[in-house]
Amino acid sequence: MDGDELEDPGRSQACQALGRSRGGLTTRVHLAVDGRGLPLSIVLTPGNVNDATAFADVLNGVRTARAGTGRPRTTPDRVLDDKAYSSRAIRHLLRRRGIADTIPERRDQVANRRRRGRRGGRPPVFDTEIYRDRNVVERCFARLKQFRAIANRFDKLANRYRAGVVLASLILWLREAAR
Repeated sequence: MDGDELEDPGRSQACQALGRSRGGLTTRVHLAVDGRGLPLSIVLTPGNVNDATAFADVLNGVRTARAGTGRPRTTPDRVLDDKAYSSRAIRHLLRRRGIADTIPERRDQVANRRRRGRRGGRPPVFDTEIYRDRNVVERCFARLKQFRAIANRFDKLANRYRAGVVLASLILWLREAAR
C-alpha cells in the first residue's frame, strides 16, 4: 500500500460533517425555514466551519411549491439572518438574486465603516420590526432538538444523520398539516 492510497483522517471526518472543537467532534446543521418555522433546506457542515460558507448551499436548496402549476420557487421574498451572515459577499449574493435581506451589522463592521468616514458608505438597511420574526428559526431548531437522535448525533455517517434530520423535519411538516 502506497502512502498516496492512505486516507487522510481529517478529510474523512470533514466528509462525514465532523469537525474538531474544544468540545470534541461536532456537526453544524444549517436550515432555511418558512414563516411558520418549517424547514425548507438542510445542509450539514463540520462544527468548525463558519455559518457564512454554507449560506449559498442552503439558499440553493430552497424549493417551495407554487399554489398553481409550474416550477417550484427557488427565491424567497426575504432572508432574516443573524450577525454571523453579515458579510459583503452574502449581501451581494442576495442583491444579485433580488432577495431582500434583514441582517444586523457586526460591531467591527460598523466601526470600520465609521472609521473610513464618507468612503465607508451607507449602512445597510435594517428593519427591527421585521427582524423580530427571526425567532421562528430558533424555535424550529428547538423543535428539531426534541428528537434525541438529532440533538445527540448518534449516527456515524453524515448521510444517515441528514436523513434523520429530514425525517424529523417531515414529522414537523405533518404535525403542522394536521392542525
